[in-house]
Amino acid sequence: MVKRYLELRSFDEARDLLRKSFPRPDKTEKVPVMQAAGRIVASPVHAKYSVPEVNLAAMDGIAVRSRDTVGATDTNPITIDHFSRVNTGNIVPPEFDAVIMIEDVWEAGDDFRIRKSATPRQHIRPAGEDIRKNRLVLPKGHLIRPFDIGALATYGITTVEVLAVNVGIIPTGSELVPLGVRPAPGQVVESNTIMAQVFLSQMGARCTRYPIVLDDPDLIRDTLRLAVKENDLVLISAGSSAGTRDFTESVIRSLGELIFHGVAVKPGKPAMLGRVNNTPVLGLPGYPLAAQTVLREFAAPLLESWGFAPAPRYPITVHLAQPLVSDLGFDEFVPVFIGRIGDRIIGTAHGKGAAVQMATVKANGYTHIPASVEGYEGGTAIEAFLTTDPGSVERTVMLTGTLDPALEELALLAQDEGLFIHATNPGNIAGLRSLAKNTCHAAPLSLPAHSLLTSYEPLIMYHEGLDLAFIHLATMELGIASRDGLDTGDLPHAKFINTRKGTPSRSIFDGLLKREGINPAQVDGYLLEVHGPQAVAAAILNGFADAGMCTSGIAVAEGLRFVPVAHEDYELVVQSEMLYDPRISTLVSLITSPRFQAILKKKGGYDLTLTGIIRGLNSERILSPLLPKNFPAGYT
Repeated sequence: MVKRYLELRSFDEARDLLRKSFPRPDKTEKVPVMQAAGRIVASPVHAKYSVPEVNLAAMDGIAVRSRDTVGATDTNPITIDHFSRVNTGNIVPPEFDAVIMIEDVWEAGDDFRIRKSATPRQHIRPAGEDIRKNRLVLPKGHLIRPFDIGALATYGITTVEVLAVNVGIIPTGSELVPLGVRPAPGQVVESNTIMAQVFLSQMGARCTRYPIVLDDPDLIRDTLRLAVKENDLVLISAGSSAGTRDFTESVIRSLGELIFHGVAVKPGKPAMLGRVNNTPVLGLPGYPLAAQTVLREFAAPLLESWGFAPAPRYPITVHLAQPLVSDLGFDEFVPVFIGRIGDRIIGTAHGKGAAVQMATVKANGYTHIPASVEGYEGGTAIEAFLTTDPGSVERTVMLTGTLDPALEELALLAQDEGLFIHATNPGNIAGLRSLAKNTCHAAPLSLPAHSLLTSYEPLIMYHEGLDLAFIHLATMELGIASRDGLDTGDLPHAKFINTRKGTPSRSIFDGLLKREGINPAQVDGYLLEVHGPQAVAAAILNGFADAGMCTSGIAVAEGLRFVPVAHEDYELVVQSEMLYDPRISTLVSLITSPRFQAILKKKGGYDLTLTGIIRGLNSERILSPLLPKNFPAGYT
């Protein structure tokens, strides 16, 4: 019988229960100073000795008694016969109280002549200038940074007492295989506990990952019983949903107390919290994004309440590129792309499925929609949190449109130039809409090859009022992809997967059927639509379809057989004023580079004759093979 969530705790209530139910363990440990970075100081750290312990020379020169130099001028030089030669860092003998730079003295036999008097302590690092013995170096609660380590070593500190917490992490699931083993159909690599270990270790926790436990309540019970003895916090991964094989709830109840199971949060609804021998036991959902949410929003705050350093997050105000819908009553966490376009910081949502792990890999931030909010209109200014260096926002290029492997290669080259490309794949029309709303830097589009753009109706619909420039990436072969090399004649006998109306591949496919005299009703799957060519290839790979239209580049990348049918132009479309943006000009330089073209040539399936050409919307006239330094106004 499948369990239903009869009572969901609110997000705030669940977090309060977690923090209030489990007081700080107050454990500490001494660690070598070389291992102390990232840890929290448990008791104040004091200098073992003064630094420096004696007066040191701050310059190369001679140590003198300042009183011997009084009255020295250019017209009244003084000869110094009582001095000591010193170099930077040398001890200054006690009888001397100043150092004169070697550049300011002149040799006079065995003595030196000076033309300017010295002041007491001139060019001397006095004893204790940096720190005196027993003075405070690091206070309790300080997060030890890498540069702190050098200071600690300088002040004679070889070990540091830091906060300590032991976290036990238990992976459960008969479908799991360990890291390094390729999963068979129906299996999955156990990654959530690896992610948990790395994430919590960065906060200063000492994590122990237990071996994978099969879906057997007795085995889970034995492992949990051991883990609560050895740790201050225990996480159980993939055993907190409401499925028929999830035994975590019953195991926790058999050993202790279940505080809650189910939280009004997305993703992460199945989260649970128990108490066994006064040790908190936190259940992680199996879906990666849900597990990330529980780690970030529950496990991390608990460690923070115990005195550990907060997990890094950088708040930033973004303007939403499109509406963002949420279910009332649920706190929702959504991955977003974040970048600056003009004078605004734009945030573009990137999927909300709990299983889509690449959403957080590709996104550089996330936003929190409170339970009391049903969503936000496009353009709304909301708070988001960066998960990367805040400076990367200015180096981010946001692309919305149709994606192809050629763009992935361009993104890799851009990374070498310090640019980060974040791209979404909603298709041509959505890309043009995003350009019109100024919520992306550029739209990668697939267009019928070498056609007059004015005859392409979808572009006419959405370009009105825009001054667009088209940067040609490549001309690509478009054709039928399959596992078995299916051709046009096989279409009435194969399970097909189609792309949406208005896409070039759909238009070309419709033309192909008409030319061959094939009624669309004869094609099994003609009405089954996916986003674009990459989704077509994925459907064929997983056996959902036998054939579909995609580019040769995608087919080759996915190991599919390919029968060419037509060609399409793959172009990066920008508002012409964006050509002045250094990020776009860098992309154009990369597109026209021999390196990029060599990469595409090696991949195969790309015609590079027009690569790098820039043209206007209403003209086929070539503007320039390279981005001009002063892009001319009124070029169309």
